Amino acid sequence: MSPFNALMTSLSATIGTGNIAGVATAIFLGGPGAVFWMWITALVGMATKFSEAVLAVRYRQVDEAGEHVGGPMYYIRNGLGKKWAWLGGLFALFGAVAAFGIGNTVQSNSVADGLGESIGLPHWVTGLVIMVLAGAVILGGIKRIAKVAGKLVPVMAVAYIICGLLVLIINADQIGSALGMIFGHAFTPISAAGGFAGAAVAKAIQFGVARGVFSNEAGLGSAPIAHAAAQTKNPVRQGLIAMLGTFIDTIVVCSITALAILTTAWTSGETGAALTSLAFEAALPGIGQYVVSFALAVFAFTTTLGWAFYGEKCFEYLFGVGAIKFYRVIYILAIFAGAVLPLNFVWLLASVFNAMMAIPNLIALALLSPVVFKLTKDYFDGKEVLPGEDLDK
Repeated sequence: MSPFNALMTSLSATIGTGNIAGVATAIFLGGPGAVFWMWITALVGMATKFSEAVLAVRYRQVDEAGEHVGGPMYYIRNGLGKKWAWLGGLFALFGAVAAFGIGNTVQSNSVADGLGESIGLPHWVTGLVIMVLAGAVILGGIKRIAKVAGKLVPVMAVAYIICGLLVLIINADQIGSALGMIFGHAFTPISAAGGFAGAAVAKAIQFGVARGVFSNEAGLGSAPIAHAAAQTKNPVRQGLIAMLGTFIDTIVVCSITALAILTTAWTSGETGAALTSLAFEAALPGIGQYVVSFALAVFAFTTTLGWAFYGEKCFEYLFGVGAIKFYRVIYILAIFAGAVLPLNFVWLLASVFNAMMAIPNLIALALLSPVVFKLTKDYFDGKEVLPGEDLDK
């Protein structure tokens, strides 16, 4: 796939319910100051995403189907040596399982809840529709996923950003106050107001960082799986493209959601997608809640597609290309289950496996950081080192 489609595939998995419900929850639990810490997480995350993509392209390989495959499991094995292969295997195991949580059942459940509340659509209908639509794309493999993501992600992101900007234009007189609260309460506690219970600085940091990482997935090791499939010969160039993903996700999309909430009814006592919906509806009566419901549905749908690719590549690493079709079928069926079942346990399990994915990846990033520094220096010195070539030549 093209470097652009690799970015869109990565963004399809990254821009999800966290950009709508996650931001609202961070503000509800951590106060306006949580937004500041989300921004800090994004700035650090841009450097992390850069390193992940550089290593993914540097140490990728071609599978039995003739496609480029890469990601943490490959740069652990090929970069650190076979004695570290067990760590790559652990990452692949955690990634294949985590995809069923944060990338699948959690997404379909969020859409089912949102559409159930806004238009009264039964959960099983939502689950069935998402399963059929996602199945048609997923069964077509990475090329079809990339093609759909390349068209759908830019459209959905731009549409949501435009609607969010309309909310901010309507409430332009409140933007200064919102920014003041964000920076002011990043370092000082905020007292209770209306339906808001108040928050200490520790809570602002906790929920700002947690929701920021949840949203942009920096350090998780998922995005480099998509960037490794890009048709590029330069690891650093793809790394620079990868950084853009975190910027768009958190600095742009999450910030618009946050400011839309903080300029309207952030003290209403609502949380999650309901708070974001209330904010948009307050500024755009009659259409605001539907904008959020539609965005939530599209974001969750594309997240499901992106994580299907991540999960199957982890599964392929463990069991080979022949096992992919089995994984795809189980993944598609899980979408329906996620829409109709209570998911408190699944949320917890997904969070645990996400953390377990991040640990092997962060270890590898630390150990392979000299490679990233060398490749980056060579690139900006005008010396192009291609994947597989000797760094010391």
